[in-house]
Amino acid sequence: MSLVEACSDRDTSRHSTKEHTNMRIGIIGAGQIGGTLTRRLTALGHDVRVSNSRTPDTLADLEAETGAKAVLNTEAAEGADLVIVSIPQKNVVDLPADILAGAADGAPVIETNNYYPQQRDGLIAAIEDGQVESEWVQEHLGVPVFKAFNGIWWKHLLEKGLPEGASGRIALPVAGDDPRNKQVVFDLINQLGFDPVDAGSLEDSWRQQPGTPVYGKDFDREATLKALEQATPERTDEWRADPGAN
Repeated sequence: MSLVEACSDRDTSRHSTKEHTNMRIGIIGAGQIGGTLTRRLTALGHDVRVSNSRTPDTLADLEAETGAKAVLNTEAAEGADLVIVSIPQKNVVDLPADILAGAADGAPVIETNNYYPQQRDGLIAAIEDGQVESEWVQEHLGVPVFKAFNGIWWKHLLEKGLPEGASGRIALPVAGDDPRNKQVVFDLINQLGFDPVDAGSLEDSWRQQPGTPVYGKDFDREATLKALEQATPERTDEWRADPGAN
């Protein structure tokens, strides 16, 4: 069975809920993706607590614009029904060990990160040696994570959401291991105006890493599944700390 067939068989994202229950969402990282999700999720009525690596006063403009509550990064997950971690890959190791301890039991954790060795992060040996990026993040956070939102340009995330069933709706892959929490992530993506696509387990999340056919593309659902299937695990030179290394 191909990846397309397997994901289609288990994909419940076609049956998204029409109405949603507002959640408390903690966002750790207020850059392009974290800030955009803060704007979009508060507009949908969710209770958002957002943080960066500095102090809450540095997020005063975002707080005033959106109504989100700016907090310390150690406070963002407190009482959260869902947590989003959206920071440079190299900074994951600097997060406090208990940063997610205050979240509700079983709250899904989404990580949106990408490893950019030449462009930003420098060498992360485990990833260079073949560890899947999201599994590396999961290992450092100490909780199960879902990979999502890592391949869409922030401006399209902000502006290109469409109603469910609309022609040209962009699809976003989601990789992770817990079916119930994966459905929570699917529903959130649907609320934002995108088609969630089951991209398999977290181990499969390499299929949506930088340099793969789906990364950075505004594909629909079927094209997204095909692109995931066409991915190969070899990291291309653009996405290696040492281009040309074997």
